[in-house]
Amino acid sequence: MAFNFLAAHPLLRDGVQFTARTVLRLGVGLLGARIAWTEIASLGAAPVVLIVVAVGATIAFGACAAILLRRPVVEGVLTGGAVAICGASAALAIAAVLPRSERSSQYTLLTVVGVTALSTLAMILYPAAVPLLGLGDAAAGIFLGGTIHDVAQVVGAGYMISPETGITATYVKLLRVTLLVPVVLALALAYRQGAPAGANLVPPWFLFLFVALATVNSAGMVPPLAAETLAIVSRSCLVAAIAALGIMTSFGELAALGWRPIALLGAQTAFLAALMVLGLRLLGIWT
Repeated sequence: MAFNFLAAHPLLRDGVQFTARTVLRLGVGLLGARIAWTEIASLGAAPVVLIVVAVGATIAFGACAAILLRRPVVEGVLTGGAVAICGASAALAIAAVLPRSERSSQYTLLTVVGVTALSTLAMILYPAAVPLLGLGDAAAGIFLGGTIHDVAQVVGAGYMISPETGITATYVKLLRVTLLVPVVLALALAYRQGAPAGANLVPPWFLFLFVALATVNSAGMVPPLAAETLAIVSRSCLVAAIAALGIMTSFGELAALGWRPIALLGAQTAFLAALMVLGLRLLGIWT
């Protein structure tokens, strides 16, 4: 952000925009190499249903909260998707298919920073809340994997409690990451319905890459070293994309967004945690 003055430089402008868009999409697509459908299936039906409902409800809650705060619905969808699915990665992927505006880059960056901060805070507070709630190892894994925003923080929080909780939390989190594909696809189609006749309605290419890598990895055709290499490349692409978004954003423009985005993120985080506790109670998954 300190290098915002370079965003309009004729020698750098195209490269910054390419990184913020194309490199971003590549990083999201490569996330598929971390997914194995067999691991998701091992969770059983009840946790899968709970996570799917929680993701959809959190995004819907975000849209409604944005309306109440007199903000564009797309802002609530963006923050809701980031909270519900996988933090910064989801924010970047969803932003890639939402309508662009003068403030979209600034709002995306604020969402990335905010959801990462909340995820780190949740990694510290949620494991401490597990014994207070009386959750067993398996239920704690579902709760942590279903509520903390970023993958790394989910793994850290889970293994603070026990190896079983860590494994369950990781699988649940990967299920949420998998839901990025249908959510982004649905949003891409929804926001293209108002496009002119003949507009391109083909789903974004990075979704095909995500599904293809997840399928190949599930078949055991991706060696561990290759999977780790792809994960490093994916993280590097996402970090570069965030840096490019920073160059495209000024401190003044970020401050002009006000307190409402932070309020949205906080409300959605609390809503998701409460919904997961309620769901675990109703489904009898408490031990």
